[in-house]
Amino acid sequence: MYPKFREELYQFPVFTRKEIDKKFDGFDYKNLINWQKKGYITKVRNNYYIFSDKKKDENFLFHIANAIYPPSYISLESALSYYNIIPEGVYTMTSVSTLKTNKFNTPLGDFDYAHIKNQLFFGYKIVNDSEIQFKIATLEKTILDYLYLHPKVKNERDIEALRWNTDLLEKLDQQLLESYLVLFQSATLERKIKNLIDYIYA
Repeated sequence: MYPKFREELYQFPVFTRKEIDKKFDGFDYKNLINWQKKGYITKVRNNYYIFSDKKKDENFLFHIANAIYPPSYISLESALSYYNIIPEGVYTMTSVSTLKTNKFNTPLGDFDYAHIKNQLFFGYKIVNDSEIQFKIATLEKTILDYLYLHPKVKNERDIEALRWNTDLLEKLDQQLLESYLVLFQSATLERKIKNLIDYIYA
């Protein structure tokens, strides 16, 4: 049974009962428990599974982050690391979602989701890497998401303490940044962005 199951579903980076039911009529879900015990598959969270031998690189984990809590896209620290804006690696996958703030501790690592309003769910791109596809904020939207969701970052000194890579930040598309900023309708965020621009070009 397992070889056929693997053959039919291995194409999916993460699969759920929906994919199983499409492939196997009357599937006995006790098989999933047995296959987990044997190490064939791993349960990421309720109703979300992967094959244990899948290559678990960053792009794969980004795809998982999107899949297990939709709608969401990668942003905040994970996206800052992806764009090399912060010097250190990030071991928690950080995303934003229109659903409530949440966190999942899984066998693959921790997945954090910060809530944003529906009207702020924009400014992401879709990255394709072989069979892997994931949504990640543009650099400009990543900056806005971060400053919007971190109220303790208030002034230029706070921004300097973040140790962001100013050489890369100089490549920000400021026209795109401004067009996104308007949609936040936040005077506080506008001040933060002014402080950021002053810091970058100091």
